[in-house]
Amino acid sequence: MVDEVTKKTLSNIPLLKTKASPRDGEQGRQRLKEELQVLIQYVKNNKDADSDWFQLESNEEGTRWWGKVWTIQDMLRYEFDIEFDIPVIYSMAAPEITIPDLDGKTAKMYRGGKICMTDHFQPLWTRNAPRFGIAHALALGLAPWLAVEIPDLIARGLVVHKERTAPTTTGDNTASAK
Repeated sequence: MVDEVTKKTLSNIPLLKTKASPRDGEQGRQRLKEELQVLIQYVKNNKDADSDWFQLESNEEGTRWWGKVWTIQDMLRYEFDIEFDIPVIYSMAAPEITIPDLDGKTAKMYRGGKICMTDHFQPLWTRNAPRFGIAHALALGLAPWLAVEIPDLIARGLVVHKERTAPTTTGDNTASAK
């Protein structure tokens, strides 16, 4: 079942039409074009709602993506690098989004800093593939993960804002948000 917040989020992100990965020649280029159009619309919607929270770019083929995400907690902006590769079986499989700075900080993360989207987002992606794309993975996978995990990591002292970071020594197990 999908809750009202998820329905509202979904209604503001256009669905994609082309079933292809960036490795599928002309079909892949068409899918990348759709992905970029949907991402542009999603960013515009976020800016209009004053909820801008990420910056993203890709290589020319659209197979590798990277950027920044940020969240505000206690009036402080915490910023993290993100990266992901488009899976070979994309658009049937969601990308695995990685936050390298948080690797090993939470149980809701796999080795290498890949965030866990298995229980909540993957079933939704599976039901909606190939109509979901990168904007959907960000909005329905990464955004809720950040909203739950970052405040917890801050509360446990595993993420410290750069303005509150004291000089660290070797072996320190805290991540400093940029």
